[in-house]
Amino acid sequence: MDFEDLAARALNTASVRGAVYADVRFERNHTERIEVRDGVVAALGDDASSGYGIRTLIDGSWGFAASSDATTLGIDTCAARAVEIAKAGAGAAKRRIGAPPDRAYDDTFVTTVLQEPSDVSVGTRVALLLAAERALHVDPRIAVGRAWIDLWQTEKFFYSTIGSRIAQRILQSGSGLQAMAVDGTDVQTRTYPGDIGLYKSGGWEVIQEARLLETAARIGEEAVALLGAAQCPSGTFDIVLGGSQVSLQLHESCGHPAELDRVMGWEANFSGTSFLDISHLGTLRYGSDIVHIEIDNTLPGGMATCGYDDEGTASSRSDIVAQGTLVGYETSNDTARAIGRKSNACVRAQSWEYVPMIRMCNLNLAPGNIPFDHLFDDIRDGVYMESNRSWSIDDRRLNFQFGCEIGWEVKNGKRGRMLKNPTYGGMTPQFWGSCDAIADKASWMAWGSPNCGKGEPMQVGRTTQAAAPARFRNVAVGVGYDA
Repeated sequence: MDFEDLAARALNTASVRGAVYADVRFERNHTERIEVRDGVVAALGDDASSGYGIRTLIDGSWGFAASSDATTLGIDTCAARAVEIAKAGAGAAKRRIGAPPDRAYDDTFVTTVLQEPSDVSVGTRVALLLAAERALHVDPRIAVGRAWIDLWQTEKFFYSTIGSRIAQRILQSGSGLQAMAVDGTDVQTRTYPGDIGLYKSGGWEVIQEARLLETAARIGEEAVALLGAAQCPSGTFDIVLGGSQVSLQLHESCGHPAELDRVMGWEANFSGTSFLDISHLGTLRYGSDIVHIEIDNTLPGGMATCGYDDEGTASSRSDIVAQGTLVGYETSNDTARAIGRKSNACVRAQSWEYVPMIRMCNLNLAPGNIPFDHLFDDIRDGVYMESNRSWSIDDRRLNFQFGCEIGWEVKNGKRGRMLKNPTYGGMTPQFWGSCDAIADKASWMAWGSPNCGKGEPMQVGRTTQAAAPARFRNVAVGVGYDA
């Protein structure tokens, strides 16, 4: 398909009809999923789609329209529709803050891939999952076993009236295991890696990194052991969270409230608003001095790693929290300009048919300098927790409670007996303020989230929260515990 000619027509039609700026994003998307459940291939999906979305700007107001019709008539109709929507918005809007991007790019980006997933046959993939799922069944009490692989390939071609010409090929891969053990009325689950699997940008090497077959028996054994484990106690304890749990905590209590459209009141769907305010920049204590959180959309292995976002802005890194103080947000061109800053390229659309909007991307907690095992050294009475099982957070992302799949008692610096149903809760700034140790780079991992929801109609985003295990002091722990 000749995207150059189609893009030229789309941009010309939009301009002739009155757009002061326009861009068009062509996409080809390919998604594959295989899931094995209890020895049977329960899902075998292979989906492809292609189309384009056109954005137009008139009098400070944006219009968007999308189509899969790549004929000249389809292009003209879609561009005209985007212009009509922009004009309607300009006529109704009380504030018009839209403006064209301040620079153009002519570039190509390709995800680094060591082994193309397409080089691995479907039969080989299925055989791996069947063997890994079979290895989960270490005991008759394993009632359900699951193993899965997800693969995404996205090709994007972006053109704009200011001269941008950007081509990107993005590959993302992930896999995981889950064992459910049942004994009477007690049900316990163990998931690996983390709480949803290992998801990164890259190819088949990401699936190999998960080591599903090598780890499956241990996961099954832990699920069974949880049936007989002691109930996690309630009270105020020092806690250590595993890396994947810190990643989810980061996602829910830091990532969503730092989306600047939520802060500005432009967005509230699915993840609520935000307890943050623009006046908090540079003053709000978000956490302790060791808490440093950044957006880095160039991160190797990050699910949101790309060359450019869906506004054509180059990927970069920028601080959100520095030495415990709020210093930034996840932004678009328009929202960043509203607070006197430059975009940090956090605009994404689920696919060609969706309007781009601010999304959490690669949001990372900087590692500390303490080896993981030494996080426990000076804990007299505490709990170590891994792998999220449930979560609840208010619509301002302030008050929360999380439950994990598994925990261990910590006494006098040593991990002891296994605990089931561990939970903890708190308020975002106080909780991060209680963080007094973060494990070092050796434990730091880019944990991907393949299904972050936002918007209405909902869009699914693929994000990463890179994190290492961390220690928090005097935390409310236990089911039903009220601090």
